[in-house]
Amino acid sequence: MFMCRFFLFHLYESPKFLLSQGRQAEAVATVHGIAYKNGKTTWLSEEILNEIGGTAVVEEKEKLSTGEIIKRNLNKFSTQRIAPLFATRKLGLMTCLIWFCWATIGMGYPLFNAFLPQYLSNSGGQQETAPSIVYRNYAITSIVGVPGSLIAYYTVNIKYIGRKGTIAMSTVITGILVFCFTISTDPSFQLTFSSLEAFFQNVMYGVFTPEVFPAPNRGTGTGIASCLNRIAGLCAPIVAVNAGQTNPKAPIYASGGLFLAAFVAMLFFPIETRNKQSL
Repeated sequence: MFMCRFFLFHLYESPKFLLSQGRQAEAVATVHGIAYKNGKTTWLSEEILNEIGGTAVVEEKEKLSTGEIIKRNLNKFSTQRIAPLFATRKLGLMTCLIWFCWATIGMGYPLFNAFLPQYLSNSGGQQETAPSIVYRNYAITSIVGVPGSLIAYYTVNIKYIGRKGTIAMSTVITGILVFCFTISTDPSFQLTFSSLEAFFQNVMYGVFTPEVFPAPNRGTGTGIASCLNRIAGLCAPIVAVNAGQTNPKAPIYASGGLFLAAFVAMLFFPIETRNKQSL
């Protein structure tokens, strides 16, 4: 990821951030760079920006105590940032469904993947699989999952599939493959299904969440979704330990069920963002 970040593509700074720092010329240059990358042109110039918003004023930074800095940052938290996510019935439904999907996937993902080496080590039935075989299979599973993101890159723009079709189909297939993993204890069988699961899981993960939120509140909507994902993920080990005591396969069944629950929610997504510049 480090090599790709610095050598395969250029990541532009946010024009909004640059404007907040009074760096108007850099903000305009960033907009032109993004337009060029997408094969477009823009009429924006520094003169026009100054005419619309006024000349940048550079203010000296005031020195604040640690308590004042914390208080200022806490003042940024407000329901006014969340309310626009429910501005319409359609957007409100989409927001709730997205958050539900992130929460269910947040628990379902670690229930299977975080304990996958343990599942693979027990794949031989009564006899425990050798650690070298376990981690070889785990490495193969991880590598096979990589092309999934590349496949999603193309399918999200295919007519009649789009974002909703891509994420829904990959999620239901992921859930089914998780259940199939438990059919046999043969190491080769489980390697096959864990690899397929990893592939479709990478197609599924986070296909278009930021796109469905209004730009001014995109960070809030995506941030809450990520927070729910992490909270649910923290609960996954608790579920795995308690459920696994009665049935070793119970955490896997729970993972598959959560993926299928997310799939059902995706069927009701009211917004498709393919070929749309705005909501």
